[in-house]
Amino acid sequence: MENCMDEKVRKETKAILSKYKQTKDNLIMILEEVQKKFGYVPKQAQLEISEYLDVPVAEIYGVVTFYSRFTTKPKGKYNVSVCLGTACFVKGSKEILERAKQKLGLEEGETSKDGKFSLDSTRCVGACGLAPVFTINNEVYGKATVKKLDEVIDEYMKKD
Repeated sequence: MENCMDEKVRKETKAILSKYKQTKDNLIMILEEVQKKFGYVPKQAQLEISEYLDVPVAEIYGVVTFYSRFTTKPKGKYNVSVCLGTACFVKGSKEILERAKQKLGLEEGETSKDGKFSLDSTRCVGACGLAPVFTINNEVYGKATVKKLDEVIDEYMKKD
């Protein structure tokens, strides 16, 4: 099964790479497209990018792990992220994160076994005036409370 998945990733990554010149300047754009395609940047894709751009795989991995918008692990269909930036933290986002952990049965960085939810924290989503906030995928929920988190997650749990 893993070899089959590696082959699929290899093939689809090569299709992405074919759109770009073989220059290191394209690394971020390539990684963004790979992330969008797979929901994360698989190891096999990093190997393909490394070979294509003639950049050490350790350097590719360094970029992937440096930028928070990239991940090396598959995310859930619904990625719940609680802002822990200063404005949100002061207004209670830590309690919202703790409730999300409890409600989803996940720790930060984990994905549910069914692949439906993943949980993360972030430092700022640029919505300080709405603090505290959490997001699900790209939807921002401001003036958040534990009750609001419960209600929103309950709605997502009903989907599918």
